[in-house]
Amino acid sequence: MYNLLRQLPQMQTLLEAAHIGVLLQTYSRPEVTRALRSTLQALRGGVRSGHITSLPDFESKTFATSLVGSIEARRQPNMRSVINATGIIIHTNLGRARLAPEAIAAMQAVGANYSNIELDLNTGKRGSRYAHVEDLICDLTGADAALVVNNCAAAVLLSLMATAQGKKVIASRGELIEIGGAFRLPDVIEQSGAILKEVGSTNKTRASDYERAIDSETAVLLKSHTSNFRIVGFTSAPKREDLALLARNSNTILMEDLGSGVLIDLSAYGLRDEPVVSEILKSGVDLVMFSGDKLLGGPQSGIIAGRADLIGTLKSHPLCRAVRIDKLSLAALEATLRLYREPHNPVQSVPVLRAIAQTVGEVRARADWLADALIASGLEDVTVAKSAAYVGGGSLPQQDLESYAVSVSAPSYTADALVAALRSHEIPIIGLIRGDRFVMDARTLNDEDLPIVMHAFRGVRAR
Repeated sequence: MYNLLRQLPQMQTLLEAAHIGVLLQTYSRPEVTRALRSTLQALRGGVRSGHITSLPDFESKTFATSLVGSIEARRQPNMRSVINATGIIIHTNLGRARLAPEAIAAMQAVGANYSNIELDLNTGKRGSRYAHVEDLICDLTGADAALVVNNCAAAVLLSLMATAQGKKVIASRGELIEIGGAFRLPDVIEQSGAILKEVGSTNKTRASDYERAIDSETAVLLKSHTSNFRIVGFTSAPKREDLALLARNSNTILMEDLGSGVLIDLSAYGLRDEPVVSEILKSGVDLVMFSGDKLLGGPQSGIIAGRADLIGTLKSHPLCRAVRIDKLSLAALEATLRLYREPHNPVQSVPVLRAIAQTVGEVRARADWLADALIASGLEDVTVAKSAAYVGGGSLPQQDLESYAVSVSAPSYTADALVAALRSHEIPIIGLIRGDRFVMDARTLNDEDLPIVMHAFRGVRAR
């Protein structure tokens, strides 16, 4: 072992080798040096572990060529588009909402050019970035005013910090949710400087529980839509109208952290438990906060809608600038919101809603086409079966969507090996493992995805 370790060359010696010099004509010296250092470390570790008993010819063309893959891999962008075959429409790990072409075009136009993000073109004076979408949000929700920040957690934090810092926030124990990444609502309340007062029990909370807890230090009654879990059985929660009346009578503010947030009724597509923002505001809620990149189908953003005086307070708070939305997200959000207005039909124009609303017949046809194409390409063990797709993004956890999936077993590949091979494709294919098979749910596949999937499988079979 020690003899082999002594035979490992110095970095400078490698860099002076003829074939390494050829590499340096194509790649930068730091790139080649990094690849050499990584290779030497791997060889050193292999020798010490006993897995490597001989060393390569460091002066050969073969050794120099072996570095190319490592160099090229580091040149690839870390953020890449992938094919979502998981059946989860709003997949947080895969970027949540797929944007409409109009939103992409709006981002392109604003990103490639200067824009009037904070310029009033009518007066020539400084304008507000929020004005670009405020009227749209108000039209679509019935709110008096609106504000957009960079995500829903920021919307909740800003709303509480601006209205309840140093004062009490009353919330039901059954609604103290944890969102993705282990962020918990009680922690957000604490960071806002407000004091959390829990009322009720895990499964039952009444309006009278809120009423008994209100005192002179109370600023906010906070309701949270438990969109990412369900408690069933012996349960009850106060009506929003009752809490709204209580808030008015006690001179407190009723807020609701809606989480996902929808602008249209989705019950026609079997999704009955997601409240529409306009209905929440009609019930008397003063401020509602919801995400832009979930069921709304736009970019990452947090939308706050409600009373004009409260929105004004939030806009003037110092935290508002720290959590403000950027120009690209703002452009995409405006374009997405416009798809909810005539002459557009959002169910057809917004990709998230289109994926939810497509018929099971359409999904089955796509699955059948893909299966037939895979069989025609030489794969023999391909089947189509019923499946269950999900909205995802912490929305509607107990409601699935009828779907169809293509199940594949490839010769010479275990399910894990096939998953890894498809994940390493130039456009990765992200699916599921069920048993010993690779499964692709057709509800989250577009027709445009299918040729890419076919190309990936041809590449796998050629290895």
